[in-house]
Amino acid sequence: MSKAYHVSNAPEFPLPFSHAVVAGDFVYVSGQVGVDPQTREVAGTTIEAQTEQCFRNLETILQGVGLTLDHVVKTNAYLLHQSDIPAYNQLYAKIMNQPYPARTTIQCGIAPYLIEVDVVAYIGSTRERA
Repeated sequence: MSKAYHVSNAPEFPLPFSHAVVAGDFVYVSGQVGVDPQTREVAGTTIEAQTEQCFRNLETILQGVGLTLDHVVKTNAYLLHQSDIPAYNQLYAKIMNQPYPARTTIQCGIAPYLIEVDVVAYIGSTRERA
Protein backbone atom coordinates (compact mmCIF):
# COMPACT_ATOMS: atom_id res chain seq x y z
CA MET A 1 0.00 0.00 0.00
CA SER A 2 1.18 3.55 -0.68
CA LYS A 3 0.20 6.91 0.76
CA ALA A 4 0.23 10.19 -1.18
CA TYR A 5 1.24 13.45 0.50
CA HIS A 6 0.36 17.01 -0.30
CA VAL A 7 2.48 19.54 1.61
CA SER A 8 0.70 22.86 2.06
CA ASN A 9 3.81 25.08 2.03
CA ALA A 10 5.34 23.49 -1.10
CA PRO A 11 4.82 24.98 -4.57
CA GLU A 12 1.41 24.38 -6.11
CA PHE A 13 0.94 23.61 -9.79
CA PRO A 14 -2.29 22.89 -11.67
CA LEU A 15 -0.98 19.45 -12.63
CA PRO A 16 -2.12 15.96 -11.62
CA PHE A 17 0.57 14.78 -9.17
CA SER A 18 1.28 14.31 -5.47
CA HIS A 19 4.18 16.09 -3.82
CA ALA A 20 5.35 12.75 -2.45
CA VAL A 21 4.28 9.13 -2.30
CA VAL A 22 5.37 6.80 0.50
CA ALA A 23 5.60 3.18 -0.60
CA GLY A 24 7.02 0.83 2.01
CA ASP A 25 10.18 2.39 3.42
CA PHE A 26 10.72 4.68 0.44
CA VAL A 27 9.48 8.19 -0.31
CA TYR A 28 9.27 9.29 -3.93
CA VAL A 29 9.24 13.07 -4.23
CA SER A 30 7.89 14.58 -7.44
CA GLY A 31 10.16 16.81 -9.48
CA GLN A 32 10.59 20.30 -8.09
CA VAL A 33 11.70 23.41 -9.91
CA GLY A 34 13.16 26.67 -8.64
CA VAL A 35 9.82 28.35 -7.96
CA ASP A 36 9.09 30.32 -4.82
CA PRO A 37 6.07 28.62 -3.20
CA GLN A 38 4.61 31.93 -2.01
CA THR A 39 4.80 33.91 -5.25
CA ARG A 40 4.89 31.05 -7.79
CA GLU A 41 7.62 32.98 -9.59
CA VAL A 42 10.91 31.54 -10.76
CA ALA A 43 13.58 32.28 -8.16
CA GLY A 44 16.13 34.10 -10.28
CA THR A 45 17.68 33.63 -13.68
CA THR A 46 20.78 31.66 -12.71
CA ILE A 47 21.30 27.94 -12.18
CA GLU A 48 22.52 28.72 -8.66
CA ALA A 49 19.39 30.63 -7.63
CA GLN A 50 17.02 28.10 -9.15
CA THR A 51 18.94 25.13 -7.72
CA GLU A 52 18.89 26.57 -4.20
CA GLN A 53 15.13 27.15 -4.40
CA CYS A 54 14.57 23.74 -5.94
CA PHE A 55 16.32 22.02 -3.04
CA ARG A 56 14.46 24.18 -0.50
CA ASN A 57 11.24 22.94 -2.09
CA LEU A 58 12.42 19.32 -1.92
CA GLU A 59 13.43 19.80 1.71
CA THR A 60 10.01 21.29 2.53
CA ILE A 61 8.27 18.25 1.07
CA LEU A 62 10.59 15.81 2.84
CA GLN A 63 9.97 17.63 6.15
CA GLY A 64 6.25 17.21 5.51
CA VAL A 65 6.85 13.45 5.57
CA GLY A 66 9.16 13.69 8.60
CA LEU A 67 12.47 13.36 6.74
CA THR A 68 15.44 15.50 5.68
CA LEU A 69 17.76 15.68 2.69
CA ASP A 70 20.02 13.25 4.59
CA HIS A 71 17.42 10.53 3.96
CA VAL A 72 17.76 10.92 0.17
CA VAL A 73 19.28 7.86 -1.49
CA LYS A 74 18.75 8.82 -5.16
CA THR A 75 18.69 12.17 -6.96
CA ASN A 76 17.59 12.78 -10.54
CA ALA A 77 18.41 16.22 -11.95
CA TYR A 78 17.24 17.60 -15.27
CA LEU A 79 19.04 20.71 -16.51
CA LEU A 80 18.07 22.89 -19.44
CA HIS A 81 21.68 23.73 -20.34
CA GLN A 82 24.57 21.28 -20.31
CA SER A 83 26.86 24.23 -19.59
CA ASP A 84 25.18 24.60 -16.15
CA ILE A 85 26.31 21.16 -14.96
CA PRO A 86 29.61 22.36 -13.38
CA ALA A 87 27.82 25.09 -11.37
CA TYR A 88 25.12 22.59 -10.38
CA ASN A 89 27.81 20.15 -9.20
CA GLN A 90 29.43 22.81 -7.01
CA LEU A 91 26.16 23.80 -5.39
CA TYR A 92 25.00 20.20 -5.02
CA ALA A 93 28.20 19.40 -3.09
CA LYS A 94 27.36 22.24 -0.68
CA ILE A 95 23.68 21.36 -0.27
CA MET A 96 23.95 17.59 0.11
CA ASN A 97 25.95 16.01 2.91
CA GLN A 98 28.40 13.20 2.32
CA PRO A 99 28.17 10.40 1.60
CA TYR A 100 26.26 11.62 -1.43
CA PRO A 101 23.18 9.83 -2.78
CA ALA A 102 23.29 7.92 -6.03
CA ARG A 103 22.66 10.44 -8.79
CA THR A 104 21.66 11.00 -12.39
CA THR A 105 22.01 14.34 -14.19
CA ILE A 106 20.76 14.89 -17.72
CA GLN A 107 20.10 17.75 -20.09
CA CYS A 108 16.53 18.15 -21.32
CA GLY A 109 14.05 20.74 -22.49
CA ILE A 110 12.36 22.09 -19.35
CA ALA A 111 12.15 25.79 -20.23
CA PRO A 112 11.32 28.21 -18.71
CA TYR A 113 13.05 26.44 -15.80
CA LEU A 114 16.79 25.84 -15.68
CA ILE A 115 16.50 22.79 -13.41
CA GLU A 116 14.09 20.20 -12.08
CA VAL A 117 15.04 17.62 -9.44
CA ASP A 118 13.21 14.61 -8.03
CA VAL A 119 14.46 12.41 -5.22
CA VAL A 120 13.91 9.06 -3.56
CA ALA A 121 14.36 8.96 0.21
CA TYR A 122 14.64 6.03 2.59
CA ILE A 123 12.60 6.22 5.78
CA GLY A 124 14.66 3.65 7.68
CA SER A 125 17.76 5.75 8.26
CA THR A 126 20.02 8.47 6.93
CA ARG A 127 22.88 7.75 4.53
CA GLU A 128 26.11 6.40 5.97
CA ARG A 129 29.40 5.49 4.39
CA ALA A 130 30.01 1.78 3.79
